[in-house]
Amino acid sequence: MARSVVIVGGGTAGWMTASYLKATFGDKLAVTLVESKNVPTIGVGEASFSTIRHFFSYLGLAETDWMPECHATYKLGIRYDNWRAEGHHFYHPFERPRIVEGVSLADWWLHKRPSDDYDQDCSVIAALCDAKRSPRQLEGSLLELDAVEHEAEHASRSTMAEQNTQFPYAYQFDATLLAKLLTRYGTDRGVRHVLDDVVHAEVDERGDVTHVRTKESGDLSGDLFIDCTGFRGMLLNKRLEVPFLSYQDSLPNDSAVALRVPMEMSDQGMGPYTRSTAQDAGWIWTIPLSDRIGTGYVYASDYCTPDEAERTLRSFVGPGSEDLTANHIKMRIGRSENSWVNNVVAIGLSSGFVEPLESTGIFFIQNGIEQLVKHFPGGRDDHQLRRSYNRQVANVMDGVREFLVLHYIAAKRNNNAYWQDAKARTVPDALAERIEQWKVKLPDADTVFPYYHGFEPYSYTAMILGLGGLDVRPRPGLALMDDTAASKELRQVRDQAASLVERLPSHWDYLAHVTKLKGKRS
Repeated sequence: MARSVVIVGGGTAGWMTASYLKATFGDKLAVTLVESKNVPTIGVGEASFSTIRHFFSYLGLAETDWMPECHATYKLGIRYDNWRAEGHHFYHPFERPRIVEGVSLADWWLHKRPSDDYDQDCSVIAALCDAKRSPRQLEGSLLELDAVEHEAEHASRSTMAEQNTQFPYAYQFDATLLAKLLTRYGTDRGVRHVLDDVVHAEVDERGDVTHVRTKESGDLSGDLFIDCTGFRGMLLNKRLEVPFLSYQDSLPNDSAVALRVPMEMSDQGMGPYTRSTAQDAGWIWTIPLSDRIGTGYVYASDYCTPDEAERTLRSFVGPGSEDLTANHIKMRIGRSENSWVNNVVAIGLSSGFVEPLESTGIFFIQNGIEQLVKHFPGGRDDHQLRRSYNRQVANVMDGVREFLVLHYIAAKRNNNAYWQDAKARTVPDALAERIEQWKVKLPDADTVFPYYHGFEPYSYTAMILGLGGLDVRPRPGLALMDDTAASKELRQVRDQAASLVERLPSHWDYLAHVTKLKGKRS
């Protein structure tokens, strides 16, 4: 039985792991985290999945406990600008389409085509995003959606596996501040925190790491070692020489440049969403926090130089950007062949990464941590636990890869070599088959990637109908069915959206209210 864990690397991955392990095992597991004072973290992954609420619930942290401290905001979905045509936008919302007469409202919409805007016709959240509304009333109650049967926000020890209904929002936050908050949370609960450089990992004849040697603090020994060293993969890839499987043949982008833009958010209005704006060689993310905008250009270095990317980003931000420090990042797109080998588990970027188009970085971390707890080694039959863990983690990343490839194939934008080549890159065989199926029957549970990867069929549908580049046709059988109930439901979506826009406070007003309440209690 593993009784001691050494985590190499801090940042979001390291401290999420340390905090979660302490919340799970308490004093029965010794946790040491060693991180360098001299190696900066990537620190730009600020948007998340709706499943992240289970992480905070598991740690016993309410929104009011952590959101103000991390300058956090709500995220009801992702807005895609110019992926279909210049000036066009649509949302990928955290909202499942309703079911009418046993058929998804998305299918009815494709049959009836009441407008060109699937998201606005079938989603309440799209209207809330456009109107910059909070998902909560000032007293804290959650917006009313049929898809949210039970909020379960404070459910004890919930994990992603328990998310049966689609929760209507995720969060956007300062990842550096979150790591600091979790540092305090972890050390308060007994995590040993070592600030030092790891210079070597000693491996025994079986291939297990016995200890890591630090520059000033001596040797750190443990039963299990967790590699949170980012793209370097210091333990798993470098020391144990585990191969890295690139996704670059099918996903074009390998670089990013990021800026932190100070801004008085109350003057701007704060959209409750992450924005992805298509560019000539990639796309620009825009993430509103309570005190600034996080923004960055994700691009393919084959089509754009770092200097060109930085100029494009600064021009996009506008006046005042010339004095901001740009952070250039070279991304390693793909996954380790196995994320758990011998007694080393990679979590975070050392395990794998796809471009941040759907905010999957922190989701990968959370999934890796939850699966580690479920597969925690006990000394017997650990090879089967490792095998099961590796299969699940690989499936999650391979599934996300398929979903992101679909974004480029389904995008109607086709105005230069980058966008044309993105569609012509290697498409996984299974995805190519699925796309042909979706052209005549929208995605369902039987036709999307068959293993858990965080995305449900409705997400595929939202992208296909929003991006507009695939020739999809309605199901012929709907022409023989009575569409009265479907027409009524489409009207109700619009009516409910208008009512919520009228009644809900603005995103900014709600967060300002929560911050003031937090100050009064402190």
